Amino acid sequence: MNNTPSKPVRKAVIPAAGLGTRFLPATKATPKEMLPVVDKPAIQYVVEEAVAAGLADVLMVTGRNKRPLEDHFDRNHELESALTRKGDEERLAKVQESSELATMHYVRQGDPRGLGHAVLCAAPHVGEEPFAVLLGDDLIDPRDPLLARMLEVLERRGGSVVALMEVDPAQIHLYGCAAVQPTEDADVVQVTGLVEKPDAVDAPSSYAVIGRYVLDPAVFGVLRETEPGRGGEIQLTDALQKMAQDESLGGPVHGVVFKGRRYDTGDRGDYLRAIVRLACEREDLGPEFRSWLRAFVAEAVEA
Repeated sequence: MNNTPSKPVRKAVIPAAGLGTRFLPATKATPKEMLPVVDKPAIQYVVEEAVAAGLADVLMVTGRNKRPLEDHFDRNHELESALTRKGDEERLAKVQESSELATMHYVRQGDPRGLGHAVLCAAPHVGEEPFAVLLGDDLIDPRDPLLARMLEVLERRGGSVVALMEVDPAQIHLYGCAAVQPTEDADVVQVTGLVEKPDAVDAPSSYAVIGRYVLDPAVFGVLRETEPGRGGEIQLTDALQKMAQDESLGGPVHGVVFKGRRYDTGDRGDYLRAIVRLACEREDLGPEFRSWLRAFVAEAVEA
């Protein structure tokens, strides 16, 4: 059954209500999404990814102490005036860039009741349209347009699409895990089942769900009927499991198998690796930084 959507995907939803406890004390007063990756906050990379895929209407699902997110994507007239007086056009352009990226909207999640509940908070804004969900902890390298590929798959096959990545079976307990069947496209599978953070012996595959989804609006009705699952939270994985097994609920569910560059900025080690990788590739920073890094590594090896 092919439930090809009659409407194009126009809107992106970015859940950003988490507490960021893995980065304490840095996130005591600063949202984890505002931690810098080189010289931009992590959340800006995610919004830029949505916009690059053609989704310029962005709803951010926030919580307490997240006001800096709204401020970042708003105009700062005092700062802009100061830079204008100085004639600092380069920095002025960088400041204005974030406020001109997209049409931004915000809604408070209130109680943190899981990713499924965060997505459900977007229902009034999204309405009866397919939409994308981008998790702020996952940064996808702009040279690997995962979201654009997912939109192509949705247009062709209908239903919903999730992003999958093969991981070490020993790490599968950290992710939602998909049971899959191959399709005629090498990078696309049909999802027949989903399990949230299974033990390695119970995992149906080594395909982990990573933080990109393109969803049929029927997911809202399924989420409303989904009981709290693992951790006492409403899990998006549980709703997608129902949709995968019963296409009348808004299925089918397909997965795009991603083999590109992904940075998990929710993990401290990977966050640091993301900064190093992205800094090395910058034209303005890379040459000098790579030279320093080579010398630093050489000294560390000798020590």
